[in-house]
Amino acid sequence: MREFTYERVRTAAEATSALALNPGAKYIAGGTNLLDLMKLQIEVPTHLIDIRDLDLKGIDPTADGGLRVGALVTNTDLASDRRIKQDYAAISRAIVSGATGQLRNKASTAGNLLQRNRCPYFYDTDQPCNKRVPGSGCSAIGGASRGLAVIGTSPACIATYPGDLVVALRLLDASVEMVAVDGTQRTLPISEFYRLPGDTPQIENALAPGELITAIILPPPLGGRHFYQKVRDRASYAFALVSVAAVLHVDGTGRVAFGGVAPKPWRVEEAEQALAEGPEAVVEIAFADAAPTEQNAFKVPLAARALASVIAQSKEANNAL
Repeated sequence: MREFTYERVRTAAEATSALALNPGAKYIAGGTNLLDLMKLQIEVPTHLIDIRDLDLKGIDPTADGGLRVGALVTNTDLASDRRIKQDYAAISRAIVSGATGQLRNKASTAGNLLQRNRCPYFYDTDQPCNKRVPGSGCSAIGGASRGLAVIGTSPACIATYPGDLVVALRLLDASVEMVAVDGTQRTLPISEFYRLPGDTPQIENALAPGELITAIILPPPLGGRHFYQKVRDRASYAFALVSVAAVLHVDGTGRVAFGGVAPKPWRVEEAEQALAEGPEAVVEIAFADAAPTEQNAFKVPLAARALASVIAQSKEANNAL
């Protein structure tokens, strides 16, 4: 790990000002992803700005009946909150299907959003990677690609967004609240927060330089039954090969978002109109532009089977009433 300096701030204004004075700086909260990347010298900040003391740890009601989740709420506190478990259960289920309890105790909500996209070549500094060194090439194309993206990719990158929480947030149409270095605040739908790789795979989201996430805004509850189905190579503590977040209603309508298949959480609203026709019809629309490799082509039919499992669970629960 390279040398760096460190400071601890107490307000968002102090945080953004400190970053403006240190162009090579990074914010750190839980650090569960950043510190790993620093050890591998993939991330090499010259200065760390510790934001753990900021007053961003609350989960508060909004005027329209939703919730405002502070950026520093831990994954454990978010998943166990009574209101989240009752009205936004897809969030709780996604979080507990993820990392270990120790990591969930440390990881922050905003930090979870900012996990870097996952690819073995991104983590191997001996291999060319357009995310680490733009223009150097993508080793995954023509290489080991079993766990990588099948849709939303480009000739520059086929890395996969690894998180679980954000798949549920995309399902629920959450928004991301941010503050800029000059104090300007903005809120962006999570559907617009993540970027596809295109020709610039090193830019994964819409955060401007120095911008700080302050909260996640959840809209009013959707009702229905919430599900998060995660298919992985081992039973726990593994990234998803495919995941499905769903809200399903008794009348057969609902919403569906997929994880483990794209450089961002994948939801195609048009596909949800086909729920009455079955999971294969939904996947056919949602993955219409899929461009899998020979090694990961299994992910498309696996997505249909995972969704079929969720639909079966919903029907079984409804029949038990």
